[in-house]
Amino acid sequence: MTQMTGSRLFAEMLRDYDVSHVFYIPAIMLGGLAEMENMGIKRIMTHGEKSAAYMADGYARASGKPGICMSQQIGGSNLAAGLRDAYMASAPLIAITGGPPTNAHYKNGYQEVEDFSQFDSVTKFNARIDDISRMPDLIRQAFRSATSGTPGPVHLQIKGPHGQIANGTSDLNSLTEKRFSKIPAFRPKASDEDILQTLTLLKSVSKPIIVAGGGVISSGAQQELITFAQLLGIPVACSLNGKAVIPDNHPLAVGVVGSYSRECANKTVCEADLVFFIGSKTGGQTTVDWAVPPTGTTVIQLDIEGVELGRNYPNSVSLNGDAKVVLQQILDLCESNGYSSSTFANYTPWVEHTQTLVKKWRDDFFELLNSNQTPIRPERICQAISNSLPKDGVVVSDTGHSGMWTGAMVQLQHSTQSYIRCAGSMGWGFPGAMGVKCALPDQTVVCFTGDGAFYYHIAELETAARFNINLIVVVNNNGALNQEIPLWDSAYGSKEAAGNAELKALWQFETINFAELAQSLGCVGIRITDPNQLEETLQHAFTLNKPVVIDVVSDVNAFAKKAWTPKDTYGY
Repeated sequence: MTQMTGSRLFAEMLRDYDVSHVFYIPAIMLGGLAEMENMGIKRIMTHGEKSAAYMADGYARASGKPGICMSQQIGGSNLAAGLRDAYMASAPLIAITGGPPTNAHYKNGYQEVEDFSQFDSVTKFNARIDDISRMPDLIRQAFRSATSGTPGPVHLQIKGPHGQIANGTSDLNSLTEKRFSKIPAFRPKASDEDILQTLTLLKSVSKPIIVAGGGVISSGAQQELITFAQLLGIPVACSLNGKAVIPDNHPLAVGVVGSYSRECANKTVCEADLVFFIGSKTGGQTTVDWAVPPTGTTVIQLDIEGVELGRNYPNSVSLNGDAKVVLQQILDLCESNGYSSSTFANYTPWVEHTQTLVKKWRDDFFELLNSNQTPIRPERICQAISNSLPKDGVVVSDTGHSGMWTGAMVQLQHSTQSYIRCAGSMGWGFPGAMGVKCALPDQTVVCFTGDGAFYYHIAELETAARFNINLIVVVNNNGALNQEIPLWDSAYGSKEAAGNAELKALWQFETINFAELAQSLGCVGIRITDPNQLEETLQHAFTLNKPVVIDVVSDVNAFAKKAWTPKDTYGY
């Protein structure tokens, strides 16, 4: 135990947990931020609490380390709203806010509302620090909770609107537990019995498929997954969270399955006689609301969180453990028993069939991916990113059409390329990508966002310039929330609404040149109207070592294809 201020303890513990960035809106824990001055921790002041949370989220997903975001008490509700995406994406975050002093309770204190409970639904652990003596153990618990099992956000409310309790001095122990500085904190094994059951079941089927989720990436199990798939010859689909588990050009890859997907992937999963979910929560987006695969399909599920096993599909075999470790267990058992692809059913006809579906999908979209149409097609933008992205490049996508376009159309051709997507909160993409770039400063980070999503946190361009967060932002600028157009047509009962100027204001924006706006905020801005300039512009942007906005004037009438489900073919 050492006599020190809570501020000093806070700074030392974050340093010792290998935290490199803190994203915040002042004034919160100012003493702690000051103590970080010579500790190598970058303090990124943002223009909004949600931006701070989104940056911490992107940082966490890219680094595997807990992202730290902070706000004073009055900003707590905004910070809580920013944790929703991290919670849905299972990203390890630690959110810190101020809280009312005891003597201000129930007295209409300035800027005070009871916001503590707002964090309950978006965190794994929500705790108050009302006494300085509790700072060490509750900070340790925050890291422990964020990184153990399925990762997720936690919240600490530190007494005082600005966390002033930390300004006091006490005997404090700054002990940290390195195990909890990165995910996964633990790598549990599955039982030998469950491993044997898995292999026995795989021997009995002829059309298995793997659906790999974000848990494979969190575990760092990409290579084990590919080795396992290649050993048995099983096709691999992936959730949007798991898009980077296998290169798109791999002979076993069928693409992203679910709501934001390729038709070939959804068809393959529905035709399979066994689906092996690995590191996936089998949620509504991955399964198109549990239609892909249909209920009744034979399922094996591997997940680090036992409560997820069988949640949405009854499991024939449940494997509770870390994806990397359990896949290696399976490989070791195959090796010790002399198993090879010939041990199992001949999956070759099945693989050839799945690749026929993939080829058809590629052929169907060839013209759009290579279109010279103006205004520019979004598919063409994705093709340019695929052709230009460096071998270690990272694509970060916003939600809605951005997720649909990039999930299906961007081709990751190297195992060292990455893809990180918004879990559902429109506007996350740009600040999320800033956090990714903070975590991966030496890698090329490309954010794909629509203009509607970009507007949410556009002020953070100034933050990117101020802190040299040198990412590339590609704006699919169609001047509208065009995904809403069919909804408005439906609401008005016809397409006549589209010709009414007043009604168009409900979904259409004024014409904005984002390149000029970016330049006014200290970034590089480039506007593109010719699709033949896309690749050259991207490659040039990669060399600038500055934050760059590429404003691509795109087609407002380009709509992503609706996800294929069994009813499209079979009527059920």
